Amino acid sequence: MKNGRIAIPSNGQGGLDGTRSGHFGHCDVFTLVDVEDSEIKDVSILRNQEHVQGGCMVPVNLLSENRVNALVVGGIGMRPLMGFRQVGIDVYHDDQRPGIGTVVKDLIAGNLARISNDQVCGGGGGQM
Repeated sequence: MKNGRIAIPSNGQGGLDGTRSGHFGHCDVFTLVDVEDSEIKDVSILRNQEHVQGGCMVPVNLLSENRVNALVVGGIGMRPLMGFRQVGIDVYHDDQRPGIGTVVKDLIAGNLARISNDQVCGGGGGQM
């Protein structure tokens, strides 16, 4: 990814030194990383909103309103995945690297693949 805004579901306070949350819908915050010419230009934190069962579109709308172009998740359900696709946010899968900075660098370098339909969770915190 050469240009755009990346969102990473994050634990605690987030940031490049933080750790990625296992499931985007229940993360504490989103770490937003602005990329220009394949370089990190800015990092900001966006607090996640209350997420009730069936409220999968809340984070989709939140990230869309904040001009996010790409999202990196360790897990996601089919409904929010389809929502992100509808609003034009590319969703990438990574459940191997817990460090946010590492995940961001891998995405910028083109080392992460878009999530496929067979990688989605059952929802509600279910296992993949």
